[in-house]
Formats: sequence, C-alpha cells, structure tokens
Amino acid sequence: MVTQLQPTVQEDIIYPESDGQPMADNTKQFELIVFIKKNCDLLFANNPDVFVAGDLLWYPVKDDNVTRRAPDIMVVFGRQKGDRGSYVQSKENNIPPQVVFEILSPGNTHKEMIAKYNFYQRYGVEEYYLYDPNTSELTGWLRSNNELQEIEQMAGWVSPRLGIRFELPNNELQIFRPDGQPFLTFLELDQLREQERQRAEQAEAQAQQERQRAEQAEAQLEALRTLLREKGINPEQL
Repeated sequence: MVTQLQPTVQEDIIYPESDGQPMADNTKQFELIVFIKKNCDLLFANNPDVFVAGDLLWYPVKDDNVTRRAPDIMVVFGRQKGDRGSYVQSKENNIPPQVVFEILSPGNTHKEMIAKYNFYQRYGVEEYYLYDPNTSELTGWLRSNNELQEIEQMAGWVSPRLGIRFELPNNELQIFRPDGQPFLTFLELDQLREQERQRAEQAEAQAQQERQRAEQAEAQLEALRTLLREKGINPEQL
C-alpha cells in the first residue's frame, strides 16, 4: 500500500499590531512625538510616496513576527501613504524605514537604547535621531560604509533625507523645514491660520473699500458729465 503524502500548507503568519507598551511615559515625551510626526506629515503632505508613522510596529524579517521594533517616529520613502496596523517590510517592497526618531523617556534603560541602536543598525535605517527632553541632548547617527556612525555636531545639522535642520538655542530643540520655516505645534499652527484668516479678511475689507471709493468717484464723475450736458457743454470735448 502506498501512502499519499499531503502537501504542507503554510499558515498565514499573524503580525501583532501591539506590543502592550505605552506610546509615551509622560506628557513631554508624547507631545514631542506628536510634534515631530505631524510636522513630518505636513512636510510631505503632497508626496503620496512618503509614509510617516508614530509608534508603529516594524517587522523587518519575512515570516518573522518576533523580530520587531516600534520607533517613536519613522519615515519611509518609496511607500504609499495609508493606514496600517503594522509595517511588515516584506509586504512593503522590502523597503525599511530610512529615518527614525526616538524621544527618550525616564523608563528607557541604557540596555534598551543599545538594543534599539543595534536593531536600526542591522536592519538598514539610514538616519537615527535620539532626543532627551530632560537634558535637551540631541544625538544623531548617519549610515556610512554600511554602519550608523555618530554625527559629530547636531546643532545646524541638515538631514540628508528630510532636508530639515536641527538647532539647539538655549538648550531647546528647534527644527526647521527646508524653506526655513520652523516646525510648529498644533496651537501655533492654529494661531498662524487665525492670523492668516484675519489678514485675508482685512485685505478683503480694504479691497471692498477701494471698490466703493472707485464707484463713488465714478458716480460723481457721471453726475458732473450730466450737469455739463444740461448746460449745453459736451464733456467729451473738454
């Protein structure tokens, strides 16, 4: 009797969308994560092939749902915008995040941060930025010769991928867009929009006044022409 072997069917691998860890340990860390993430969204709003995410699990190895990290912010060039439960690299044309940010929190251990650096080093991150809001220390690494090497001077540094510039005046992190405009908080953006709305309303009111003055001048001129005609004078011959 011949035993028929059944073909092995590989089950779909499930990539969990949560690691059970909080996004941030405190309000300062949370605000900075949102601040950088949303400004990166605005920076690439018109480019459909730049994906920006915050606290999203990244699975760099095909068919491996154990090897993973969730950068505070990651930017991926060459991948379309859109919602994702996780970033499974094998389903994303095998493109790793090129830029990652980490905002240090009191709960982060030295061992954990070394492990994060080793992960980003191993799996192809091009630029890695680490900021400690408690000490205002900003550290960056840039891939060179297939290794993430520390950037000597971060004040004035311009990200090759993002085009943004980092400054640290008075030990406060400031980030500037390629056009020189600063990254803004939601409240600052709202205030800026309100100022622009008020300026637009003022400009429209001024334009309306100019139109009214022009109409009044035209009416006065027409009244003068009428008066001249009544006196037998042709205003066109004056």
